[in-house]
Amino acid sequence: MNRSTRLKKLKKVRLHHEGISTLVVSLIAFLIINLVLYKFVKSKIPFYIVATISTAIYLLLVNFFRCPIRRFEGDVEKTVVAPADGKVVVIEEVEENEYFQGKRLMISIFMSVLNVHANWYPVEGTIKKVGHENGKFMKAWLPKASTDNERSLVVIETPEGVEVMARQIAGAMARRIVTYAKEGEECFIDEHMGFIKFGSRVDVYLPIGSKPCVKLGDLTTGNQTIIAKLK
Repeated sequence: MNRSTRLKKLKKVRLHHEGISTLVVSLIAFLIINLVLYKFVKSKIPFYIVATISTAIYLLLVNFFRCPIRRFEGDVEKTVVAPADGKVVVIEEVEENEYFQGKRLMISIFMSVLNVHANWYPVEGTIKKVGHENGKFMKAWLPKASTDNERSLVVIETPEGVEVMARQIAGAMARRIVTYAKEGEECFIDEHMGFIKFGSRVDVYLPIGSKPCVKLGDLTTGNQTIIAKLK
């Protein structure tokens, strides 16, 4: 399946399917609670308070499970785009010993509960490896989170033969990482790589010599912000 055919499927997505069950169950629960308060509690003050709170929580959930349709319009050759909405919290050379067994440039993006939590592929190419490691659920912005937390990795080989790894990391609230990548398949920047529920982080590992295009504290938009250029 070519790029244009595969990307046409994205136009049909508005709310991420990972959140449909959560949104339906939450809506039913909130409606029942509010109905009980309205019908059986004489004073309407508790109803107004709970209705306001439940509406705010539900809107937050809807925002969290939004699935924005984005198309990257720039040149994808040697381009690394942000795999997630969030904030750049790390740009440094590190020893990556899970796959590369050597030094890599790591760029990390932290997602708060207010961010969309769909993840995109950072580069285009062929998926060489997909893996998952069980672990802890420490706060995602801590340095140890990259190696100690629950995580999944996706290694992509670009058409130029450069290997790039994206690592999805669970946070203190995130208890489920979903990865759609399958080894041997082609992947495109505009496609979703996966989804992480409720606060998390994505690390991207690049060859030494790659040029960062962001700085610490920068806000990123998944599939839109260029975070680096490969050498």
